[in-house]
Amino acid sequence: MRYIRRIVCAVFLSLAANIPFLYYHQIIPEKGGFFCILLLVLGVLLLNIVPAFSHQKIPGKRLRICADGCELLIYFLMSVTMSAVSLMIMIPVAFPEDKMVWFMDLICVVVVEAAVFFSGMVRVYLTSSQIGVKWRTIGILCGWIPIVHLVVLVKIIRMAMEEWEFESGKIMQAQERRDEKLCQTRYPILMVHGVFFRDYKYFNYWGRIPKELKAHGAMVFYGDHQSAASVADSGRELADRVREIVAQTGFQKVNIIAHSKGGLDSRYAISRLGIGGSVASLTTVNTPHRGCIFAEYLLEKIPQRMKDKVAEGYNAALRKLGDNNPDFLAAVTDLTAYACKSFNQNVPDIPGVYYQSVGSKLNMASGGRFPLNFSHQLVRYFDGPNDGLVAESSFMWGEDYTFLTTRGKRGISHGDVIDLNRENIRDFDVREFYVELVNGLKERGY
Repeated sequence: MRYIRRIVCAVFLSLAANIPFLYYHQIIPEKGGFFCILLLVLGVLLLNIVPAFSHQKIPGKRLRICADGCELLIYFLMSVTMSAVSLMIMIPVAFPEDKMVWFMDLICVVVVEAAVFFSGMVRVYLTSSQIGVKWRTIGILCGWIPIVHLVVLVKIIRMAMEEWEFESGKIMQAQERRDEKLCQTRYPILMVHGVFFRDYKYFNYWGRIPKELKAHGAMVFYGDHQSAASVADSGRELADRVREIVAQTGFQKVNIIAHSKGGLDSRYAISRLGIGGSVASLTTVNTPHRGCIFAEYLLEKIPQRMKDKVAEGYNAALRKLGDNNPDFLAAVTDLTAYACKSFNQNVPDIPGVYYQSVGSKLNMASGGRFPLNFSHQLVRYFDGPNDGLVAESSFMWGEDYTFLTTRGKRGISHGDVIDLNRENIRDFDVREFYVELVNGLKERGY
């Protein structure tokens, strides 16, 4: 049905775009011709306003607008092809006697097709979050290059269509299982960020994940600790935060989900700072439990003056983001292979706390966004297969381990695994993964 509608609409637009030719050859009769032309013009306007009535069923205004934009761009591709073919066929017929009709028809085609194109493109550009800056820029730059601009347009349409179809499915899925409370765990969820980021102030570190968990019944808290400090200092902040949550909510324990260095911070707080009895489970996500040889190499080779200069710049920026006493070098040093070896010897797991871990692999450098696409090659040289920052061999910790990647060339980066870029990745639904992860904690009674 969808394909029939597109063909009919494309044929209609092509007819409307070729009014001068139709009128000249009396396909539009002289008697009542004005009324026919008016109907065609009104039809074009209506089609631009409501490209497909079926889209009214799509949940969410943003997704409906995006879907309408995609539909208009598809109409444009089909109708502009028909119009181009008809103009080419008309050349031997129109010249030299009827050349003015041909030029008038060309102008009409340009006006009608431009109206459809820009109506669709503006909607897609304003509503799609998956196209991103890269493809928006490519679309603008290549818009004037014949053939190339059509290839780029097809790519943009495909990305936007995949987005609204996928997101619509996510919304409807959440509505269907809302009463199941899949993520309503016995104890609340405490989400702990990694190094050089904040939880939600200025930037939502966990992307769309917390909202998805809450929609499925989870109670979510954040570590709300500094972004750059030693493991010991971060651990002290997290221990205080756990005690605060327990006191405020009345729950005896929390379930910690910690990313990157946050996993080490959490292990330290549980093992060394007396909050083991207040933690039901610890899930570490892409945490460098065995450290990074790459980080160790850099700290050894870079001159002290340069390290101090870099640290000074980072610390100044982090103060502006809310850190009281950031310590770039201490944070990085605690992530080295040597430091983590000592850490693992002195920070044992606490009985009664369920430990599990998650890791992912970036299959190729270009699959990750900057700077992970750059660091991936360096980390691979020193540490082997990795997520752009942390080696695959460093992730595993606890009773259970989940390894994530994709079947294609892309893979899943250090940032993808926490939805840092809000990107929908084929073969990996990051929000659904966390729903299943928290549901697993619920099934275990945590």
